[in-house]
Amino acid sequence: MEVDRSISRTVRFKKIATQFVVEDVVKTANYYCDVLGFELLGYFAEPPVYAMVARGDVEMHFGKADAEPQVSSVGLRRVGFDAYIWVDDIHGLYQELKAAGADILEGPVKRIYQSTEVVIRDLNGFTIVFGD
Repeated sequence: MEVDRSISRTVRFKKIATQFVVEDVVKTANYYCDVLGFELLGYFAEPPVYAMVARGDVEMHFGKADAEPQVSSVGLRRVGFDAYIWVDDIHGLYQELKAAGADILEGPVKRIYQSTEVVIRDLNGFTIVFGD
């Protein structure tokens, strides 16, 4: 597919929200609020099938998993992370996460690309990297 590169790209992207598919949206939203310091934005439907949380300009959304697990069209990943969140005080965040009992997998560690990172695993097994 050929892309017309002469098109002016004037629309500014403002922010992004991840969506994780989880078994229990309420339990997940509570974890993100209690352990990771997010604020609950809301639940949708009763019982809840969708939840949204935010901290600063970062939003995380959680959708209830279907009864039968589905494999994504992009397949399964073997390495990597599920979300990367930039913060302005990685050492302060590390102290917050440690005090709250987060499952810290690594960090703070200075990478070769000059970012200091903390890696956590959430209650659903998603890997989130916080970096400065």
